[in-house]
Amino acid sequence: MADLHLRSAAPADVEALLRFWKESAEGTSISDDPDGVSRLIARDADALIVAERDGRIVGTVIAGWDGWRCSLYRLAVDPGSRRQGVARALLVAAERRFAALGGRRGDAMVLDRNELGRSAWLASGYAPDPEWTRWTKQLR
Repeated sequence: MADLHLRSAAPADVEALLRFWKESAEGTSISDDPDGVSRLIARDADALIVAERDGRIVGTVIAGWDGWRCSLYRLAVDPGSRRQGVARALLVAAERRFAALGGRRGDAMVLDRNELGRSAWLASGYAPDPEWTRWTKQLR
């Protein structure tokens, strides 16, 4: 994967990331807007890892660290770049980030209906936790 370049997100990436997720991610979130992505980048740009090939975004993962937990979101790969190691490279980078910060376990948010995504997570050593269910409340 010599032609794959991983980097932290930058403020100039916001619109391109939102377009990329609309085309390549499975579903959207309440935070998938310019304000939400800008806040993430301003707070911790290294949390949003971008994979590029020839200057074009081909993958992303958000590797959020709150000082206690390692949370993984928005693992997305361009449909034309799937099954080429992009997701694996992003997850290795996220896991290295977590290890350097002192993290001990990565928790991934994966849509139940996302069979392709579930396969990618399983192939990388992640598995559903049978003892936990995510509870949410929309704040606005």
